[in-house]
Amino acid sequence: MAATKKTTAEAETKTTKKTTKKETEAKAPAKRCTRKAAEKVTVYVEFGGVKVSVDDIVNNVKLTNGKAAKEYTIYVKPEDSKAYFVADGEEKEMDVFFC
Repeated sequence: MAATKKTTAEAETKTTKKTTKKETEAKAPAKRCTRKAAEKVTVYVEFGGVKVSVDDIVNNVKLTNGKAAKEYTIYVKPEDSKAYFVADGEEKEMDVFFC
């Protein structure tokens, strides 16, 4: 009978080790796709043969807002030469000059 208890205890230990190993593997963080530090992306909005950098629009939106915000949502409407934006829930607009 002692041999049966020992065998059962060994089986439980092996099962626990396998489960722990699987849980550890499952909890490992997924690798994220990251951009290289040297990589640079520039985006332009072009309308009527004239372009404006998206970075310029974002910087001007921040200046127009006049205060720091945690979140910006920007809608660019080139045919009206406007950028409509929401800064922390507050709606505003500004002119975008395509030159």
